[in-house]
Amino acid sequence: MLTIVPVCGPDAPIARANPVAKLAAVMLVTTVALVAADWLTPLLLLAAMLAALPFTGIRIGPLARRLRWLWLAATAVVVVNAVFAAEQTGRTLVEFGPIEVSSGALLAGTAIGLRVCVAATAGVLAFATTDPTDLADALTQQLKAPARFTIGSLAALRLLPLLAAEWAQITTARRARGLEGGWNPVRRTRLFASTMFALLVGAIRRAGRLAAAMDARGFDTGLPRTHARRQYMRPADWAVIALAAVASAAAVALSAAAGTFTF
Repeated sequence: MLTIVPVCGPDAPIARANPVAKLAAVMLVTTVALVAADWLTPLLLLAAMLAALPFTGIRIGPLARRLRWLWLAATAVVVVNAVFAAEQTGRTLVEFGPIEVSSGALLAGTAIGLRVCVAATAGVLAFATTDPTDLADALTQQLKAPARFTIGSLAALRLLPLLAAEWAQITTARRARGLEGGWNPVRRTRLFASTMFALLVGAIRRAGRLAAAMDARGFDTGLPRTHARRQYMRPADWAVIALAAVASAAAVALSAAAGTFTF
């Protein structure tokens, strides 16, 4: 069953940090990685996140399962940008018919892929150490986000496991009635589309009932709301933001000293 819960130890320093502080740290690291066009800056940022991994309390297995498709997509980005680069500069590494890959194109594609890896890894580290309820509370209290939007998003996240369970139930019921696609791609596509439509109809009905229930509890009144769980920005939370800023500045400084940093 799909669950939306942290995969880290609850006593880890980063797991105890305020969700807004973790979002700010992710924005700092990701912005630096996207601004830098070289390959060394995102590589140093990845090394900094690897050094911070013991402080997140995340187990390697769950983290690898969450990152495998994102890193695979980053690998595809590297290959596509290396093969279809506008200019093939430097020494030719691969030449097969019309396909040509040079060292300059491969280096540029690697830089783009590393930037994707930094953004994906930072986001996974932040959200894998954050409880959705704490995130919603922090957004409404620290960033003054609208309660209707924040609590609605939290309710949607909480309903994701129910969607996964309904998908399995619909698929099992259709298999019991003999509706299987087998190895026929057309039949499998039609069954997938009909199952997705049934799931979408159920999700829309459930969302309508949830929205009516939220409005009945005063989420659309605009009046100030109280909070059962208070969120505060403690010195440790500001330290998380400061360490992210220091790591980003150090990565830029080291790449500039090596002569590789470019915007």
